[in-house]
Amino acid sequence: MSKIVADMPPKKVARVAGAFYLAYILASIIADLIAHVGFGDAGTIIKTLTADPAMFRVGFVISLVSGFLFFMAAWSLYVLLKHVNKNLALLFMLLNLIGVAIQCIGMLPLYAAILSVGHVNYLTYIFVNVFKNSVIMAQLFFGTWLFPLGYLVYRSRFLPKALGVILLLDGVAVLIWFFQAYLLPAYPQIHYPGLVVSFLAEVGLTLWLLIVGVKTEA
Repeated sequence: MSKIVADMPPKKVARVAGAFYLAYILASIIADLIAHVGFGDAGTIIKTLTADPAMFRVGFVISLVSGFLFFMAAWSLYVLLKHVNKNLALLFMLLNLIGVAIQCIGMLPLYAAILSVGHVNYLTYIFVNVFKNSVIMAQLFFGTWLFPLGYLVYRSRFLPKALGVILLLDGVAVLIWFFQAYLLPAYPQIHYPGLVVSFLAEVGLTLWLLIVGVKTEA
């Protein structure tokens, strides 16, 4: 598959990256709707788990798949942007990979919570809170990968500079969430404006790659 994508013209590579990114976004939304593993707190997650364990398992699997799709989107963007600066493209792909790895490993305590569904106790809450913290830890890498990505998009000449700027701002927004969660946990409203920036950046990048692709085949 890597050779097939590498041999594609840039416009098709952009469409592949956009398709993976869109699939990742949709999978994340579905997983959160089913199991509340995205923005739900520990109490909400456990309530969902105990109410319908079978559906929660479905959400759990979809969440894992979303991590795979996110890395595939990063890899496709690496193929697209490595000609701008290969070292920086490799850097953002590795940062994304580390973030995905942290998030997937953090799913293990959540699976332990699934196994304890018949006798929910304080350990179940610990398992779920460990999972929630792994999501926050991953934001350090999900935030920093946006800096080399945004810079390469800005310098690429075949993607809009405005898109590169908003990706850089998204990196700042995600890092604000990371630091707020650990340093000022009582003030989650600090990172709320950043959610708007993240939405615009990720949806904007996805739609541009899918609909427009790149400005030139050169």
